[in-house]
Amino acid sequence: MKLAIIPARGGSKRIPGKNIKNFLEKPIISYPIEAAIGCGLFDEVMVSTDCDEIARVSISYGACIPFIRSEKNSDDDSATADVLLEVINDYLNQGKSFDLICCIYPTALFADAEKLRTAYRLLQSSGADALMPVVPFSYPPLRGLTIVNDYLEMKWPENEKTRSQDIEAIYHDSGQFYFLRTKAFLREKTLFCKKTIPMILSELEVQDVDNETDWKLAELKYLLSYSQV
Repeated sequence: MKLAIIPARGGSKRIPGKNIKNFLEKPIISYPIEAAIGCGLFDEVMVSTDCDEIARVSISYGACIPFIRSEKNSDDDSATADVLLEVINDYLNQGKSFDLICCIYPTALFADAEKLRTAYRLLQSSGADALMPVVPFSYPPLRGLTIVNDYLEMKWPENEKTRSQDIEAIYHDSGQFYFLRTKAFLREKTLFCKKTIPMILSELEVQDVDNETDWKLAELKYLLSYSQV
């Protein structure tokens, strides 16, 4: 049994109502809901929320809301892993268990159905405990600068004369979704399990949506990626 969990609390401060704000004419949360349903992988697609309006919109796009998120896991400091643990335990209390979970963020516009299917195939063929989509930093962080007493210094001066293309690539979390084998997640209680494999994405497929500038960049990238020209 496989479960898709979309954690979407209310109370966003930088972009009020972010998780249900219209993105190109429909609520942003509708994109991951439709992708999770459309990929055909999951026995259930649920949204974990503390907000009645998010619940209403989510249900209208086909997600289920089997329970409301607890107040303890609904504040600004709530960790995603804690939310997932709560969801798993709430399902266990209903007599339901899942071998595999996929946490998909409510603003994961680029986590389309085909990408979810590809990620699942990669995980299944690997024997790993988890999969995380990642993207390489656009500029090598090992060539990074710091400010010391008002002057610039290289953080790692040994790389000063090394060509950027010769420096080891470093990746960061794309902030889109995570496939997790439930047993491993319950054992380690982290999205970054010890045996986590990467799914490497391009910068065009990744965009945080934390402020209005991010939102506009996401619209441009989405149109570039998905517009039928």
